[in-house]
Amino acid sequence: MKFQFFKEYFVARNAICDSKNVGRGTKIWSFSHVLAGALIGENCNICENVYIENDVVIGNRVTIKNGVQIWDGIEIQSDVFVGPNVTFTNDRHPRSGNSSFYLERTVVSEGASIGANATLLPGLVIGSNSVVGAGSVVTKSVPSNSIVIGNPARVVGIAHFPGKDRS
Repeated sequence: MKFQFFKEYFVARNAICDSKNVGRGTKIWSFSHVLAGALIGENCNICENVYIENDVVIGNRVTIKNGVQIWDGIEIQSDVFVGPNVTFTNDRHPRSGNSSFYLERTVVSEGASIGANATLLPGLVIGSNSVVGAGSVVTKSVPSNSIVIGNPARVVGIAHFPGKDRS
């Protein structure tokens, strides 16, 4: 992903944005916190109460709704929608004080949409233009252009986007 960074972005008065790597036209709303190492593209909408760690890359035109935490090792590519209270994880065996923590990277590919309250286990790829239904628990990578729902999430259809190439 190519990024150009400008100081032409918006941060609400009661938000904290430690990163200088935020693209033009991006909006970071109230009570959100973006750590210094995060890379955020252009024209993103980071809604209220969002937390973004250091080792995070967010593409262009991404919407992240309220109550989402994006932990180290998460990459969200361009044109992705992340619904309210989506839960990302980056450690398959979490323990307090875990000295053998192993970060598993997750990629949400271009054009994907993740519904409210979905949970994504670590180390997965959410394919381009796929749709994860609200409340789903994603335990395996999701193929491009597919719709997944349930716990565990299973493919139930093909995602079609009017006016977009379906290949």
